[in-house]
Amino acid sequence: MSELTTDQVAHVAKLARLDLSAEETEGFRKDLSSIVGYIERLRQVDLSQVPATLGVQPHSNVLRQDEARPSLGPDGVLANAPQRENDAFQIPRILEEA
Repeated sequence: MSELTTDQVAHVAKLARLDLSAEETEGFRKDLSSIVGYIERLRQVDLSQVPATLGVQPHSNVLRQDEARPSLGPDGVLANAPQRENDAFQIPRILEEA
């Protein structure tokens, strides 16, 4: 198992914009070293006989059928609009005229 150094943990903390105390750095060094060691153990597992999968659950189309149905009319869509002009949203002008 490879142990991370305090400098490596401090570098990662700096990249993550974390200000760690010496005690926190040492705690993270131990925890992260344990995680890296576990990943190294997983890399040693022989997966040559394991078929590739997309996941453990069966996959199916979970979308509803695409069928026409009534939609909201202009009054329903614009019911909560702060300002409206006829059947459209009225927004403030953001460009100056030339």
